[in-house]
Amino acid sequence: MKKLLATTALVAALALPAAAQETLDPNATPGGNITITYKDDVATLDPAIGYDWQNWSMIKSLFDGLMDYAPGTTDLRPGLAESYEVSEDGMTFTFTLREGVKFHNGREMTAEDVKYSLDRVTNPVTQSPGAGFFGAIEGYDAMASGEAETLSGVSVIDPQTVEIKLSRPDATFLHVMALNFASIVPQEAVDAADGDFGKMPVGTGAFKLDEWTIGQRLVFAKNGDYWRDGLPYLDSVTFEVGQEPIVALLRLQNGEVDVPGDGIPPAKFQEVMADPEQAARVVEGGQLQTGYITLNVTIPPLDNVDVRKAINMAINKERITQIINGRAVPANQPLPPSMPGYTEGYDGYPYDVEGAKALLAEAGFPDGFETELYVMNTDPNPRIAQAIQQDLAAIGVDAAIQSLAQANVIEAGGAGTAPMIWSGGMAWIADFPDPSNFFGPILGCAGAEEGGWNWAKFCDPEIDAAATEADSMLDPSAPERLQMWSDVYMSVMEQAPWVPVFNEQRYTMKSERISGDDSLFVDPVSIPVNYDYIYVTE
Repeated sequence: MKKLLATTALVAALALPAAAQETLDPNATPGGNITITYKDDVATLDPAIGYDWQNWSMIKSLFDGLMDYAPGTTDLRPGLAESYEVSEDGMTFTFTLREGVKFHNGREMTAEDVKYSLDRVTNPVTQSPGAGFFGAIEGYDAMASGEAETLSGVSVIDPQTVEIKLSRPDATFLHVMALNFASIVPQEAVDAADGDFGKMPVGTGAFKLDEWTIGQRLVFAKNGDYWRDGLPYLDSVTFEVGQEPIVALLRLQNGEVDVPGDGIPPAKFQEVMADPEQAARVVEGGQLQTGYITLNVTIPPLDNVDVRKAINMAINKERITQIINGRAVPANQPLPPSMPGYTEGYDGYPYDVEGAKALLAEAGFPDGFETELYVMNTDPNPRIAQAIQQDLAAIGVDAAIQSLAQANVIEAGGAGTAPMIWSGGMAWIADFPDPSNFFGPILGCAGAEEGGWNWAKFCDPEIDAAATEADSMLDPSAPERLQMWSDVYMSVMEQAPWVPVFNEQRYTMKSERISGDDSLFVDPVSIPVNYDYIYVTE
């Protein structure tokens, strides 16, 4: 067996005893509460189910996985696993668990809980949108087909040791173990919830659910038994829902709110940035993000590739970026420019109204057609949808806008009933910095299953096989692997199941009394902020 040290941060973490791994902020003042606002209520807090930007960081604060990331980064480090070993062929991972870690119900976590959690997330009955991430684990196919009820590749060696065997090498496997979907949950709590674990979550995280008044607020209370000594700093976090973003900004200006979870309203962005006092409370950061329109390839006439290409050519991406005050650059492919595997020199489909009309006519629709465009009802997304609607009307496509709450759009996308979806407010932000993350859940066959995040319902077995081959290489950064991923996305663009629209920057606004390193407010895996590490100064 050999140690696999994925990053410098991970090397340091594995070299130190567990108690010394956490570097606490010397300026942090423990205690206090912060208030976060959202327009929409939270759909679920079940880590096997939740997969939107609103609940992602909430779930991270309630649950832990075997692996984790250093706060404010995408640097891997051990989580509930104190250490791990990897076989020479990269096919067997042996995780040694931390001792004394307790669930919120007071029971100590063991290796049996790890096995149960991985079995649960990959069981089709759970309908997890992240099940496909675990496809490299031995026995996954039997689970996915319903032939098995447990993963043959996951074995409990003893109460503190779990072994995971893969059916093929997977360059991203440790990242997968850091995803929310790999969170460890107690079976007795899931059983007791009787199908409603998303409203009655029990994990090992820094916070535990204290109150949930549907349509009004959620309150997370500090977990006094948290295994990371000294954390979290806050006593509680209150999430107020049903708050319009404009009202949330006013309340922040009045000192009543600490972070507007839906971000700075686009209509107020220039005003905020022009005021030095307000601009000083804004943290800007890059993100691995792509906003896109999904084209459901199972619904006529979007099942015609030429129709999908014509729609790509009809969209004026430059105009759409101006709707969000230029806080983005036009996109030409699924991967954002800073992601490894991005295809340099590829221009994508040109903005060409006459060319789009001609292609639509060749496809048999000279007079266009009627369809529906689903959109999340938080500004600026309805305005972006209207711009898309106008662009489509210019080529004869009449798209009726369905402006709904985020949860309803996600439901329609997962069910495959939405012909087109503008992903704004739910656009893809990388779970980890690897090109594979933009494929499996949102463009791969596994993500096209019922409840999955592949709202285009696009499934090309040949492209899937090429993606699997790319991920079967041991070295994530090997040039040949990145070229393979580039080829995968170019093949996707030939099929045009999406219209990539823009790659967006991230802006988080905070109150004067909230503090912590700036990276925590643009944390790449916690949006809007990393609740475990921030604190208040009064």
